Amino acid sequence: MSLAGLGSSAPKVILGVASGGGHWVELMRLRKALEGAKTVYVTTLPGYRHDIAPDDFYIVRDATRWDKVGLLVEAMQILRVLLRVKPHVVITTGAAPGYFAIRFGKLLGARTIWVDSIANVEELSLSGKKAGRYADLWLTQWPHLARPGGPYYYGSVL
Repeated sequence: MSLAGLGSSAPKVILGVASGGGHWVELMRLRKALEGAKTVYVTTLPGYRHDIAPDDFYIVRDATRWDKVGLLVEAMQILRVLLRVKPHVVITTGAAPGYFAIRFGKLLGARTIWVDSIANVEELSLSGKKAGRYADLWLTQWPHLARPGGPYYYGSVL
């Protein structure tokens, strides 16, 4: 399945967002589905630029729920990227940058997809729980976490 055309002949702009580590690895596993679209990536670690060259790439601050100022800075950086890129679709594997991208992307008219990390075996991530109600498509990678109304299970990316 490809998200490139989304029902039209013109390629769409997709914004892929993920924190570092496993979130980024999972987003990279979804790249094949993004082929044919202009894809722009956002993450928290500058070293990942080599993973996606020549696609556009943005870095945002890494922050946790205990760093309120950092979260505010991160949120504003995500909003700035969204306003600059104007994506048709926002897809994320989490965590905080993905949450902000889903929230702001939805407000700006983008279709939104949240793929909760495979690391969340027992329950959905905190970001996933919060972002799910704003996502057009809310996915889990564990069948026992799927629920009617979302998150839905269609397999895993690893």
